[in-house]
Amino acid sequence: MSLGFYVDMTQCIGCRTCQVACKDRMNLQSAGPRCRRVDTFECGEYPEVGMFTSVISCNHCENPACVANCPVGAMYKDPETGLVLHDDNLCIKCETCMRSCPYGAPQHDMVEDLIIKCDTCKDLRAAGMQPTCVAACPMRALDFGEMDDLRAKYGDDLVSELPFLPTADTTTPNLLIKPSESAKSETFNPVVM
Repeated sequence: MSLGFYVDMTQCIGCRTCQVACKDRMNLQSAGPRCRRVDTFECGEYPEVGMFTSVISCNHCENPACVANCPVGAMYKDPETGLVLHDDNLCIKCETCMRSCPYGAPQHDMVEDLIIKCDTCKDLRAAGMQPTCVAACPMRALDFGEMDDLRAKYGDDLVSELPFLPTADTTTPNLLIKPSESAKSETFNPVVM
């Protein structure tokens, strides 16, 4: 079983509702760590310019670098679901997982002194609900589920990598993206807001 996220970049308006809902759900008080990140990029070259919004979290990769490099086994793949999870009790906060992940998913919450990352709201899902970010999105640009089911539901024109993302063959992310035309641009820069 491979569980993962679907992101429809053609529907995302960059409102950050998913990001705020996730921070609230994870009870993250400080401004820094975000398990679900919304970033805006400018792309193209004048006069052909555009913007796009990237929505990303842990991709629960098939070959997660964070798991492979964690020296104490605090990062692990759940054998039943394939999700990449974190054990706070084993973690020594060395930040190796943070340096290893090409997506920047694990983050150090300095207030709580914990490494945090998306766990797909496993307790909510156990109760039959969707992850908080998916449920909160007003544009329904996010979904979560079995990868084969997501492909069947959203079509064959989905991708797992774009020029602004790391190469997918590095970790094989469980991420399906319906890209906007702007997101396909080879020329892009993050917009600081």
